[in-house]
Amino acid sequence: MKHCLTIAGSDSCGGAGIQADLKAFSANGTYGMSVITAITAQNTQGVFDVQDITPSVIEHQIEAIFDDIRVDAVKIGMVSRPETIEIIAQTLKKYPLPPLVIDPVMISKSGYDLLQPEAKRALIDILLPMATLITPNLPEAEVIVGYKIDTIELMKKAALDLHKLGCKYVLVKGGHLENDATAVLYDGEAFHLLHSARLKTINTHGTGCTLSSAIAANLAKGLPVKEAVEAAKAYITEAITHGFKLGHGVGPVHHFYALYTKAGIES
Repeated sequence: MKHCLTIAGSDSCGGAGIQADLKAFSANGTYGMSVITAITAQNTQGVFDVQDITPSVIEHQIEAIFDDIRVDAVKIGMVSRPETIEIIAQTLKKYPLPPLVIDPVMISKSGYDLLQPEAKRALIDILLPMATLITPNLPEAEVIVGYKIDTIELMKKAALDLHKLGCKYVLVKGGHLENDATAVLYDGEAFHLLHSARLKTINTHGTGCTLSSAIAANLAKGLPVKEAVEAAKAYITEAITHGFKLGHGVGPVHHFYALYTKAGIES
């Protein structure tokens, strides 16, 4: 079995963050491990508080995993402070780095800022150049490149500009487009358009975390990047399709829809 590590924040309601990552790793046939960068107080209606984990504890979590267990892929999510970003990069560089997927989490679905303004520069300068693949949605890509993105052509332009930051592959997700959910994958030479129909549901909590973790799992299993992304897109589409109501706000996607369907368990 392949082993995947997520470095991200904790979501107390289980729909996103570390919790979503671990579910996605398992659902895609890998063993999941975690390094927690922050603890959030959140539910389906929003994020209400954040406690960042100290850099030394983050460092020791990473070392504890790499010193003992083979890591076949890493996914990085919420890294809200410059010192968090710096210690993650410094510690990862001590070890041979497996495929690295970075989901540049910046704002929660409810609008809560999850990346401090001063951390943006550190993310761009320190972490993104280490990535095999980055997976920004349109608002995140706009923050990084500094212009509005609302068409496929502008998504391609953004992918080019993001690639110049040093990452090997860029996936600009189109979930915020008005008419469809087409994503643009750029490999440094060619663009690949990944078309998806827009699904009519509000139960989309954790989509970005889940997609990036599914990609990491597929890379850990040896799939080339394009095939890893395509398989993860198919998985997240079904997870969204089977998303369910939880609490009074935005419900989660269903990570284990295939298992539940096979077992005859209703969501």
